[in-house]
Order: sequence, then C-alpha cells, then structure tokens
Amino acid sequence: MPVPQNFLSRLLLVMACLLMASRSQAEVPRGVPFGKTAAGELVQLFTLENANGVKVTLMTRGATIVNLWTPDRKGKLADIVLGFDDIAGYESDRNAYFGCIAGRVCNRIAKGQFTLNGKQYTLAINNGVNHLHGGIKRSLDRVNWQGRGIESTTGPGVVFTYISPDGEEGYPGNLTCTVTYTLSDKNELGIVFQAATDQATPVNLTNHSYFNLSGEGAPTVLDHELQIFADEYTPMDKTMIPTGEIAPVAGTPLDFRKPHRIGERIQQVNHDPTFGYDHNFVVNGKPGTMRPVAILKHPGSGRVLKIFSTQPCVQLYTGDFLYGQAGKQGKSYAQHSACCLETQHHPDAVNQPQFPTIILQPGQTYQQGCTYLFSTE
Repeated sequence: MPVPQNFLSRLLLVMACLLMASRSQAEVPRGVPFGKTAAGELVQLFTLENANGVKVTLMTRGATIVNLWTPDRKGKLADIVLGFDDIAGYESDRNAYFGCIAGRVCNRIAKGQFTLNGKQYTLAINNGVNHLHGGIKRSLDRVNWQGRGIESTTGPGVVFTYISPDGEEGYPGNLTCTVTYTLSDKNELGIVFQAATDQATPVNLTNHSYFNLSGEGAPTVLDHELQIFADEYTPMDKTMIPTGEIAPVAGTPLDFRKPHRIGERIQQVNHDPTFGYDHNFVVNGKPGTMRPVAILKHPGSGRVLKIFSTQPCVQLYTGDFLYGQAGKQGKSYAQHSACCLETQHHPDAVNQPQFPTIILQPGQTYQQGCTYLFSTE
C-alpha cells in the first residue's frame, strides 16, 4: 500500500524538528558538580568549547574562569589562566582573586568610605588603609552565583546571576548582577556585565583573570610583549589611590602605546624594584563603545591575546603579590608569573567627582562588555 506523499513530508518535518531539538539540547552547556564550599553550597562547573579546540571552564563560585585552553602556533593546547583544581583552593588564602568577577566595586575605594545622597557608607578595610574588590566575606568573588547554560547566536555560553542584598559588604540597595560568558568559533570569549538596583549604589565590575600565554605555572610573564591603547593614566598616592590627575604616559615606563616587553622597564616603576605594575590606564576612544584595549603576546609560543572593552579604563597588574603559592596540579605561582588586564572604571571614582560616575540609579541598567580574542602568529 503506498504511503501518502503529504504523510512523508510531515514525517520528515517532524524528524528534522526532533534532530534540531536534540542538537540544540546537546549544544547547551550543562553544569556538573565541582565540589562544595565550606558552608556546604554545591558549586557547579560549566564547559564551553569551540570548533578550534579553545575550551573554557567556568564555575558558579565567583562566576569564575577556572581554565582557559588555547593553542600555540603549532596547535598545542595550554591552560593560560591561574587557578586551582578544587574549591578548597579558591576558598584558601592562596587565592589572589584568580579568574573571578570582582565587585560590587572592583579596585580601591579610599579609606573604605564614600558619601551618597547625604549618607556616609563604611566598607571593609582589606588593602592597607583602603577597600579593595568589594570586601572580605560576601564580595562577588566569594559568593555562589546561579549558573545557566545557553546557546547564543555566537556560540555556547553561560549566564551567571547573583542578587546582592541591601547592606551586603556595606553597600546600599538590592543589586541584581548578571554576567554572561560566550565562546565563538572566531576564538572570542565575550563577557557582558549587567546590573540593576532598587537604590542608588556604586557599581564597577571586572573579570580578574591572571594570564600567562606560555601556560599557567610558567615562571614569568615579564617576557611577554604588551601594547595598551592608552595615551593617559591616573597617577596615585602611596596607598594606590588616584590623586585625581589624569596624566600622559609619554616619557614614563607606563608608555605601552607601542609594544614593549613587560619586564623591560619594570624596575623603573617603583622605588622598590621587587614590585612592578599595578596601574590604571585611561583607554583611548569613547567609553561605552567596544574598542581595542590591549594586545598581549608571548613570542615563544606565538599565542596572542587581544582585549576589547566598553569600559573607560584598564588596570595592568603584574602579579606583584604572588609568592609561589601552589595552584593547579601543585604548580608554583611565582611573583610576576602572570598579569591581569582588568577592564574597569576609574579607581575610587565614587569619591572623585572629576571621574565618570559609577553610581547606578534605580531604573537604570548597568551594562559593560569585554572580549578576549585569541590567535597565534
């Protein structure tokens, strides 16, 4: 008995729909257990992978980049970010904000105080006499976010969400934070930061990954070449708070407008030659538009990292306070063995009205973007 043509058509359509649904489900990253915090919270791990072998693992604690494998010029993969193999490492004093989202306000706030709408707020002092990266107990790097895998138009991704309650770490307002990571077949790891509040509150979010393009655990990052697209920087006092001035980089060891080895002039930066760069650069171009921030290269492996951002600034930090703590697979993370390039607003902007505001008002949406583009040469 012949089968009606319209039946075959419907059957083929149903099969195609089922195949597409199955494929779509397979492409959505799923969270798997990574361990539990000391408080008993389950931490999940998500994996993103593209057609070129670039692979990223992300965990819900701190919405953190745990691993980031990229190929060298010969196609050999290496993990290029510092971190740990377990939750205990991330909860230990060995963790120097490895791979996390820092906030509510990243970088420093002078003396841990600010005044907003006539009220003074007092925050934790956790960096000399200042407040750093959102606090000490419930800063965004220390809390467990909710994670959800997605399939975006550019590739697989993960959406992390956390609601920071009014008064947490001393900050006003209930703040809903969302961070979305996506990985494309163009080797772009995109990060979108979003936040909304029910009270006026300062917000300044960044990702705090430590990069070594020769592979995490390599002894130095000082052999990397760096270019920063910034004509200006913010000078700071001895406690690392901006003085309020915006100065040209020309004629200083902060001039990375053309590529330089990171270690080339590092001893000129501070009076103590054991320390290096921990400076805020004002990125060229219009804030709010995605534009080039920096290019980091490792000549030995051929790996190249290009960074783009909508943020007005970027902080270069050369791992001055790494001290040889044990990281993944017990590898030692020596001083200057990795660098951070933290896209951000101006440090201490909440106390310095000459800088662009970081105050988020009810009804507004905080939204910033950052893209890491990986290649070789």
